[in-house]
Amino acid sequence: MSARPVLGIIACNRQVGAEYAQAVMNRYAKAAMRHADCAALLIPSLPDYMHADDIVGRLDGVLLTGSPSNVEPARYGEDSEGEGPFDPDRDRMMRDLVEAVIAAQRPLFGICRGFQDINVALGGTLRRDTATNGELLRHHTPDGTLFDAMFDHRHHVDLVEGGMLASAYGAPSLDVNSVHYQGVGRLADGLSVEARAPDGLVEAFSARPNGAPLLAVQWHPEWAVDGNSESQTYFRLLGQALRGAL
Repeated sequence: MSARPVLGIIACNRQVGAEYAQAVMNRYAKAAMRHADCAALLIPSLPDYMHADDIVGRLDGVLLTGSPSNVEPARYGEDSEGEGPFDPDRDRMMRDLVEAVIAAQRPLFGICRGFQDINVALGGTLRRDTATNGELLRHHTPDGTLFDAMFDHRHHVDLVEGGMLASAYGAPSLDVNSVHYQGVGRLADGLSVEARAPDGLVEAFSARPNGAPLLAVQWHPEWAVDGNSESQTYFRLLGQALRGAL
């Protein structure tokens, strides 16, 4: 039996009782392992104790997940404090991971905050008004919405013709969940738009930096993935990338 490829999944610093732990929500790991048909290792966001270069060469690719935390505004050149919670050690680890993964010619995938991470790491900016700006769609449910109900909030996205997602889905648009307070402000140089919301907000992008595929989405394909064939397609693309077939 041949070994499955190994995916590195970034962890967040989350408070558990009186202490902090490295955490990845099970839904990300299960979705990747099942629908990308891979094994997985968690990458601790402890940049004072390890560097991305220590591990990237031992992995077949990396996934940057969503998180309750936001990227600190200083990371993309903003002077304002912004709204937390923040996870500065994840910010540092994701920056180094993006650089190391690209240098090692490994696939890099991102979901929600991971999508924002990649844009920031490559020199782009974020906007923080996607749930409050009346000129945009509401991209997050009102505060106080029950957790599961947040993922019932949906809108369609238009896929860019000839893009990686449009080719995979064979369709001009998708219906996706929308659970984010922040989004792309300025898209980093070198990234190609894969999908936009009806209000013009970038919802997915791709690239092939140094030859390996990079694909990130603002929505949450890992949510209830077993009952959603479109979400499964995202992870099948991840599985192909891990095997050098994308």
